[in-house]
Amino acid sequence: MEIVIQQHCEGINWQQVAELLRLFGLSEFDATTQKQVFERSYAVVFLLENNRVVGVGRALSDGICQAAIYNIALAKHLHGKQYGRLIVEKLVEQVKQCNIILYTHPQTVKFYQHLGFNLMKTGMARYQLDHIEEMKNMGFI
Repeated sequence: MEIVIQQHCEGINWQQVAELLRLFGLSEFDATTQKQVFERSYAVVFLLENNRVVGVGRALSDGICQAAIYNIALAKHLHGKQYGRLIVEKLVEQVKQCNIILYTHPQTVKFYQHLGFNLMKTGMARYQLDHIEEMKNMGFI
């Protein structure tokens, strides 16, 4: 098993990206929309196994002082093998000059704390009305 790291959007199978993000409840967007989302991001990381997308992550940034990491997802068979850490480290490298915020599921907070992220006391979010109940049920708010 060889995992290839790709830090650009060329040649990506967007249907596989959409399926991976949907599997973990990170996004319901279709392949076309995922392509737009990732292409408009400041930094991207894809992990490919036999040309199949098995890991993703992206960062939004001004490239100077602020960045935010989103959509970290990794195929279940790779959990616990340091590939999630690899995705985050590759994104952080691309925005290392910035303060970085990270948006994650409540159950993965400890994982990110081990990577040097701190819980914020004043973090806030404004969700679309049709997402508020879902965010409550998932433990985000």
